[in-house]
Amino acid sequence: MHDDEPHGGAPRGPGRTLAPLLIGACAGLLSGLFGVGGGILLVPALVAVLGMDQRRAAATSLVSIMPAALVGAISYGLRGEVSLSAAALLVAGSLAGTQIGVRLLHRLPTRALRWIFVGFVALVIVGQRLSAPVRAGELALDAPRCAALVGIGLVAGLLAGLVGVGGGVVVVPGLEVVLGAGDLLARGTSLAAMVPTAVSGTAGNLRRGSADLRVGLLAGAASAAASPPGTMLAACLSPVAARWLFTAFLLVAVVSVLRRRRS
Repeated sequence: MHDDEPHGGAPRGPGRTLAPLLIGACAGLLSGLFGVGGGILLVPALVAVLGMDQRRAAATSLVSIMPAALVGAISYGLRGEVSLSAAALLVAGSLAGTQIGVRLLHRLPTRALRWIFVGFVALVIVGQRLSAPVRAGELALDAPRCAALVGIGLVAGLLAGLVGVGGGVVVVPGLEVVLGAGDLLARGTSLAAMVPTAVSGTAGNLRRGSADLRVGLLAGAASAAASPPGTMLAACLSPVAARWLFTAFLLVAVVSVLRRRRS
């Protein structure tokens, strides 16, 4: 069977168009709301609904994350909630961390990978409870903060390479808890940092033919359309309510990773 044809119980006919649109819209809303890429929803949904294998779903997910992250970053940027300098430092750390994570992926046992991510999320949740969320926190880029940004990017890339989850799940709480950034600034900067990584990853996946371009573009278009409403919803929520919702999102991410590793 050709890779682009429906697998197993995957939808056929109009469902092959409608399903990516619905999946992408949900992912885009999460992207704008939490400053994440949406892959934590996209990958399992592409596997479960469209019958893709894990590798192809991850590659296709990256295609759709790219426009959603770009539109989300622009939406936050129009309100002055993006630091491009901070995003560049995050990208520098993330690129290095991803390479380390990929190497460790082939050396560590699967069970260890699962619990590394669970342990990290537990630390994030505890850290969030120890600091009060703010809306107006700034990112002053002195030498220690620049080093911290590279470190946060390094951890994000490391986890992305190890368990396929990184980006906003790491960057947003890192910017808030470690650097004291406001919640909206953290999300906007997180989305801006995702754009070059998503572009680079997508280019590589397309060269290898590992992504379903049609599904990725459909999901990406819907995701980009749904991202601005997510950013508006984020601005309407109080920092405290937004943090509790993000905590719930992290717990969903843990469940998704644990289920994915069993399959």
